[in-house]
Amino acid sequence: MFENLSERLSQSLHNLGGKGRLSEDNIQQALRDVRMALLEADVALPVVTEFVAHVRERAVGAEVTRSLTPGQVFVRIVNDELVRLLGGEQQALNLRTQPPAVIMLAGLQGAGKTTSAAKLARYLKERERKRVLLASVDVYRPAAIEQLERLAEQVGASFFPSDPAEAPAALAAAALAHGRRHYVDVVIIDTAGRLHVDASMMAEAQAVHAAVQPIETLFVVDSMTGQDAAQTARAFDAALPLTGVILTKADGDARGGAALSIRQVTGKPIKFMGMGEKVEALEPFYPDRIASRILGMGDVLSLVEEVERKADKHKADKLARKLQKGKGISLEDYRDQLNQMLEMGGVAGIMEKLPGAMQLPEAARSQVNDREIRRMIAVINSMTPGERRRPEILKASRKQRVARGCGLEVQDVNRLLKQFQQTQKMMKRVGKLNLKGMLGGGRGPLPPGIGF
Repeated sequence: MFENLSERLSQSLHNLGGKGRLSEDNIQQALRDVRMALLEADVALPVVTEFVAHVRERAVGAEVTRSLTPGQVFVRIVNDELVRLLGGEQQALNLRTQPPAVIMLAGLQGAGKTTSAAKLARYLKERERKRVLLASVDVYRPAAIEQLERLAEQVGASFFPSDPAEAPAALAAAALAHGRRHYVDVVIIDTAGRLHVDASMMAEAQAVHAAVQPIETLFVVDSMTGQDAAQTARAFDAALPLTGVILTKADGDARGGAALSIRQVTGKPIKFMGMGEKVEALEPFYPDRIASRILGMGDVLSLVEEVERKADKHKADKLARKLQKGKGISLEDYRDQLNQMLEMGGVAGIMEKLPGAMQLPEAARSQVNDREIRRMIAVINSMTPGERRRPEILKASRKQRVARGCGLEVQDVNRLLKQFQQTQKMMKRVGKLNLKGMLGGGRGPLPPGIGF
């Protein structure tokens, strides 16, 4: 997300080098670049105009200290304004009410409400230790209730069996009563959508809202709709007392206009971003971290939190002990690290959180991708356990068998073995250092994909 915007904003800083202070003249081009970058990101024009005006007001006349260049001062100002535009501080879910707390999801058809309901249930179950009940009042879309039931089973949440013959408001009230009887902490109501905003949909959503009085009413919107997302959010906000936004499909949006427009247009905070199709692909929305990503400064804090959450601590401890003893890693260890990388969002998901990574040329970033990682995992899986432990026994006939087993070529097997040997050499050098400390006392894995 934000790749295009990040590239354009980075380019705008080069014109400010060597200046003693920021003036109207020397920031004019930079501000023009910022404006064009935001418009190309499909940010709403009123939002762009206000943003540029705020940056100009703060930047003109700003003295450059000994430790900062004009470009760095400009980055700091743009960063502060981006944080303000995105909502300032992170807004968590408000669950401070007599259980069960009700969360209602509203939005257009196809925005991702049902999937978001399951993602949110998983998030609350795993991170907040809440007992969650999922209920669908979408009696129009074929198999909508069955879809939510399957997702509820997948994420380990309870499910309320809705009857499509009943009215949505009655179903919502019945789900809430069911939740009270079964002592759940949170009830998530998935409502019906339409292809566009219409009076009957809004009336139905208002009836559901009145029936259950949710403490959180979240608008679910597809980030790839750009400015339309902000306008739709405004229409829903006029009909319902929205408390926040879930931005879906953010992983497929290189522009980011919706994220930059919705908060300003509606005044409602973005609380979560959907970063993929998997049920675990839901991230809390931190304005300061997102601003840092946009400006190419990465988001190391989110990356560390993800490592802590998804790391296999037992494997990390075992690998740390092995390397401390001077032993090399095996292909099974290597495969574990590749799988860990995919678990953390793949190459793109990790790179956008690393400082400066998005400023690398596109050709360099595309050299290593998730498709290549999956091919390498397939090659390793095609080997016998003995070959994974002792890859030196892989001679020509064995390589041919491995290649046939994974549907690839012998060259792919050789490429994997070469990269693995380079990683082994690196890890032997690293193993002489205090590796246990580097791994945080065994709390996390090696940096995923090391050796690429």
